[in-house]
Amino acid sequence: MSKRAATKPAQPEGAVGPRQPCPCGSGKRYKACHGKAGGAADVIVTRPFEGLAAECELVALREFVPSAIAKLPMRDGSEITLATVLPMAAAALHRNDGVRFLGLQVQTHSGDISRDLARAIEWVQEAEEGQSLSVVGPETAEAGAVPARLQDLIDPDAALDVELHSDFAWWLPGDVEPTGEVALSLERANAAIMPTDRLRGEGVSSAYWVDAGEKAHLRWVRPEPEEKLLAALARLSARGELALGEESRYAGSFRAHGLLVPVWDLDRELHAREWDEPAAALGRRLDEALASLDEEPLTSAERRARDGLRGRQITIR
Repeated sequence: MSKRAATKPAQPEGAVGPRQPCPCGSGKRYKACHGKAGGAADVIVTRPFEGLAAECELVALREFVPSAIAKLPMRDGSEITLATVLPMAAAALHRNDGVRFLGLQVQTHSGDISRDLARAIEWVQEAEEGQSLSVVGPETAEAGAVPARLQDLIDPDAALDVELHSDFAWWLPGDVEPTGEVALSLERANAAIMPTDRLRGEGVSSAYWVDAGEKAHLRWVRPEPEEKLLAALARLSARGELALGEESRYAGSFRAHGLLVPVWDLDRELHAREWDEPAAALGRRLDEALASLDEEPLTSAERRARDGLRGRQITIR
């Protein structure tokens, strides 16, 4: 045995080796990610909610649903209320009545929103009533430690029962009147809300109708890999089956946190409930198209349609 090998310290049981994949899910080796000083803040995790049953809902609540809350079950049996936006865009809030909130639409100081949310959860679990966390600051974990992520703290199999609101009155307990900066923030937030509803058709989830003024939209967060979903959308487009009906048209899609979100323009004169069944029917067609891709490669017409759809994509996160 060489002198170097004989004097090399043993790796602690359960520790992550420098050449092993980093537990944060970045895809990098540990020594190039959380294993180096300051590395954690530089890692960009493109799909931060991967592995969670609520991934699509988390993307929707983070990116475009204006006012909503949902109970977030922790692995330890406790519960935190997940919120789209908190007063003053806070990262977390322990309300005076004992309810603990976690904000989703917040500023971040790292490339992994999942880790930032986990740090906000850890903060609010220890916070006193009436305290709020304005923003999750730069990471201060001990060298070599792998900070918790959302996947480590919440029940990964739990679905979110999203409760939509037409304003932000839920920021405060029912018997409290807003004052000062909170009142101003509440007024500004309420004024910015666009009417939003969740579509409830059979088999439809993470799909939201929004009245944007001149027209309404359907934004549907999908769990499939981008290229496979794009191919299925192209198959429907080539068949003339991509719309939800005569009063709609496919507008394009955007990428958010590793998922693709197709968007349709809708006739705003129709109520959200009138789109439930058309969306369900579209979902069935899309499921069939996705299943057919394993047996039938795209035709030349479908490939051209896919190229056209790809040209109408943007990335927001």
